[in-house]
Amino acid sequence: MIPLSVLDLAPISAGSDAATALRNTIDLAQHAEQWGYRRFWVAEHHFVAVASAAPVVLAGQIAAATNTIRVGTAAVQLSHTTAAAVVESFGMLEAFHPGRIDLGIGRSGQRRLTPGKPRKPRPKTELPQEWREIDGVVIPPPFDLRTVLNKDRVQATMAILQQPEAVAPDFAEQLGDILAMLDGSYQVDGFDVHVVPGERSGLTPWIFGSSKGKSAQVAGALGLPFVASYHLTPATALDAVDAYRAAFVPSETLAEPYVVISADVVVADDTATARHLASSYGHWVYSIRAGDGAIPYPDPDDCPPLTDEQLAVVTDRLATQFVGNPDEVAERLAALQRVSGADELVITSVTHRHEDRLRSHELIAQRWFERSRGLDR
Repeated sequence: MIPLSVLDLAPISAGSDAATALRNTIDLAQHAEQWGYRRFWVAEHHFVAVASAAPVVLAGQIAAATNTIRVGTAAVQLSHTTAAAVVESFGMLEAFHPGRIDLGIGRSGQRRLTPGKPRKPRPKTELPQEWREIDGVVIPPPFDLRTVLNKDRVQATMAILQQPEAVAPDFAEQLGDILAMLDGSYQVDGFDVHVVPGERSGLTPWIFGSSKGKSAQVAGALGLPFVASYHLTPATALDAVDAYRAAFVPSETLAEPYVVISADVVVADDTATARHLASSYGHWVYSIRAGDGAIPYPDPDDCPPLTDEQLAVVTDRLATQFVGNPDEVAERLAALQRVSGADELVITSVTHRHEDRLRSHELIAQRWFERSRGLDR
């Protein structure tokens, strides 16, 4: 059976606040445990209308409010912290909740956004000719960062996360330090340094990546599990999986590659309802890609249609969001699993109302596990 897990952002809905969003995430995690999800991961986002800015803190609260589901981060961004801080904080979580903590790590850095020509708007029914489809899985062209409108704001806010003049360490070196701290072999200038808690805790880093670049290659070379973000970068997620498998070397952690791939879903009892609930998703993604920071998640009842200019910026994400009734979304998830060869799927589902988000997760879990047990209707 292919396991199903949850990736949550603690989204703040229009008219609500961060405290409510955090309580809603705890509530969703408790329900996810009941519905049979294997893991519950929380993302790291800053300066936008989601409340998961400190995912390790949030993961601790979730673990304390649940009993059996594995809990982790998707993912802590290494460029914004240190190896020692990662090992100590996750070591503490593991001490409180033995055998339930996933140490999710991502590589993030300040991207230089150089000027470029904006994309020309396309009619709503026309998809670019360079798009591909593999067994029902849509592969769009990569999103062009040069289309971000407010480049200065993006650069300025990301700089806040680092000390002035600081240069983020090399990702592979930082990950190597984490592994050495975990197994007790870490040294500084020839001196043994023991990172407590964390050392010999049994924690395994999970590497998150979006392309066939360094994250995928390092995860493979070190024999660590890899998570590909189809929900965020659908153009390059499958390339990332291929690069990871090509680079894989067996380790004490894994004898064979272990791949998790993500998908963005909205599920409702019927297709029309699901499409209505998802109709404000494009506005939210546009607010992120415009460079002004994610707005509170809009109410679909109050959203005008996207303009052609807005649609041109978010078409790839709209086309790769899995929206529909449980059968439709389960089929698309199964296709993604077949095409990627993933060992596990992780879904993220954002709606304006918390009760709709709960229902989305409940319906797809029920249908997915029915399929897995051969109980197709």
